[in-house]
Amino acid sequence: MRLHQVMATAAGAVLLLLAAPSADALSRPAGSAGPSDTVTVDPTGRLAADGTVTLSGTYRCTGGTGPVFVSSSLSQGQPDRRKGVGGTTAVCDGAQHRWTNTDRTEPGRFKPGAAKVQATLMELRSSGLPLPMFHAAQERDITLVG
Repeated sequence: MRLHQVMATAAGAVLLLLAAPSADALSRPAGSAGPSDTVTVDPTGRLAADGTVTLSGTYRCTGGTGPVFVSSSLSQGQPDRRKGVGGTTAVCDGAQHRWTNTDRTEPGRFKPGAAKVQATLMELRSSGLPLPMFHAAQERDITLVG
């Protein structure tokens, strides 16, 4: 392996580690990241016959020097096997907003019933290299309905 390939692989691994929210961020109540930064997950998600999943909730944030996103992921049965479900650009004006993320999965991967959603309100701050800053996160048990 050439030196530039090794460096690129190492840089990619560091970015993955930096992008993952900490266990502490996920265990905090949605509003504890700051007095006005919150993200919530609705108790019900939608599952279409073609495998399309729709998740939703609310968020509130202020400030932000870079773009802010609401990301979500879904797991069912195997908590260590998650599927990212879309991403929404957030408006950080201090008001509460709705978010909805939709993504198509392979048919049959998810079934109606109990599932777990992780939603994260994350900003990409840049001082050369964009780095993630987590405003809020919530993990919630939901029900997928057809």
